[in-house]
Amino acid sequence: MNETAPVIEIRNLHKSYGQLEVLRGVSIAARRGQVVSLIGSSGSGKSTLLRCCNLLEDSQSGDVLFQGEAVKWAGEGLARHPANRAQVVRFRTNLSMVFQQFNLWSHMTILQNVMEAPVTVLRHPAAEVETRARALLQKVGIGDKADAWPAQLSGGQQQRAAIARALCMEPMALLFDEPTSALDPELQQEVVKVIKDLAAEHRTMMLVTHDMRLAADVSDHVVFLHQGLIEEEGPPDALFGAPRSERLRQFLSATAPA
Repeated sequence: MNETAPVIEIRNLHKSYGQLEVLRGVSIAARRGQVVSLIGSSGSGKSTLLRCCNLLEDSQSGDVLFQGEAVKWAGEGLARHPANRAQVVRFRTNLSMVFQQFNLWSHMTILQNVMEAPVTVLRHPAAEVETRARALLQKVGIGDKADAWPAQLSGGQQQRAAIARALCMEPMALLFDEPTSALDPELQQEVVKVIKDLAAEHRTMMLVTHDMRLAADVSDHVVFLHQGLIEEEGPPDALFGAPRSERLRQFLSATAPA
């Protein structure tokens, strides 16, 4: 892999569900230590783009690259899919994703949730992983919940556990898909603090969010998607302070706090 290339790069990506074209030629990159936020109205293609980055969705054309290495494809159009399963696994182990709905395993304790992938996928020694997992739970502020079950935690605590689980894979980049939207405002702030702390550590992150304040605070680069295309992009000061696009101005006006 090319260490000087962006950690994640998307080139001219097209993604359809049947006749519905969700992404219509999107190019985006996140370099090492950079936080890129994707904003836009529901249905603009933000979450789909993130899932294409992590190969949870197959795209119909365009390139997906990880540190300069392009995904190998087989088939064409709606039949296109990754050709090399080992490559997909390798990419995914380096791109940890945090979902809107936490996706914790209900039959495992919080500690077991955090440890599971490094032990079973990466084959790391359990004792080593447990030490790392407990430190990460402490880092996100729920070190005392290691032996609890997911159902015993609040939504904010579950999302912080999901972030610890993602970090325990020691990924090259973190992908966040609306990490606060399933939480009420008070619990959102618990998760926002963790994300801000990670941004301050210069971790590579790609973030889909409806929280404009979070995007403004943590991002190096913001991308506004509209109807499957990049309508406007740039540093947060420019996008939020002096938007050029009329559609972006309308969007920001609609999402501004009352």
